[in-house]
Amino acid sequence: MKQQLKSKKDKDSQLKKAILSSEITFAMEAHDAISALISQRAGFEILWASGLTISTSLGYRDANEATWLHTAEVVERMADAVSTPILVDVDSGYGNFNNARISVKKIFERGASGVCIEDKEFPKMNSFVGNKHPLAEINEFCGRIKAIKDHVPNSDFVLVARIEALIAGHSESEALDRAHAYIEAGADSILIHSRKSNADEILSFSEKWDNKAPLVIVPTKYYNTPIEKYRDAKISTVIWANHNLRASISAMTELCNRIYRDENIISSEDKIATLNEVFELLNYKELELSESSFLDKNKE
Repeated sequence: MKQQLKSKKDKDSQLKKAILSSEITFAMEAHDAISALISQRAGFEILWASGLTISTSLGYRDANEATWLHTAEVVERMADAVSTPILVDVDSGYGNFNNARISVKKIFERGASGVCIEDKEFPKMNSFVGNKHPLAEINEFCGRIKAIKDHVPNSDFVLVARIEALIAGHSESEALDRAHAYIEAGADSILIHSRKSNADEILSFSEKWDNKAPLVIVPTKYYNTPIEKYRDAKISTVIWANHNLRASISAMTELCNRIYRDENIISSEDKIATLNEVFELLNYKELELSESSFLDKNKE
């Protein structure tokens, strides 16, 4: 698509600077090249390649039904399409330390600038489904982190360790113990996750964590919390984790129902993107210009 304007090295450096910055950064979910392009155009500095939304877009449940290879293939298409760095959700690493280090290295080589790995056992279940979320033993998960960092020896590669202790019903103290251990094992940042409808336990964790390392949050459930509270808490990165996919499901459902009901597209045409917008998004103009440079016009 000839959209890529930055080298892989530049993207990796950009992600690390954003994660480590004292200013809050917002990451937008993308699950394919088109959603990545749209998110980049909106101005987001980081793309979040979500395990949930990539799996869903492929027709799989977010329960490790999609493999790391599925994720790598999608990430490669996204990375080819955009110049924005991609932070990839690699679930719990697709297995033990060996699965984790192999899969993450391949995903990094396909275009990811960093990964987020969660401290659950394999296979994992989406954090908002059911109540059974067995956690990995701390030392074993630290082994996964060390193996990944050892296998991807790149100074700009970012590893975010996602803590699911609060999701699984454990104490804040357990979450803090895990956070300290994961940073010591080599993680660059901590993601603390919650399924509550308010941010109380996230803000409490942040206060006790005291900015020992960059803190990432995913306010899917506690979406009513004002952003200023996150700034005051010195949150590093906020991930809007699944909204492009959810928006597309709503839009396609409404469109399909309307066209089925009306048996025509008259009332729908002005509510969807024009074909010219599609062509512009994929930069058809570049192809036209390239033809004049590379196509031998003397040949029939």
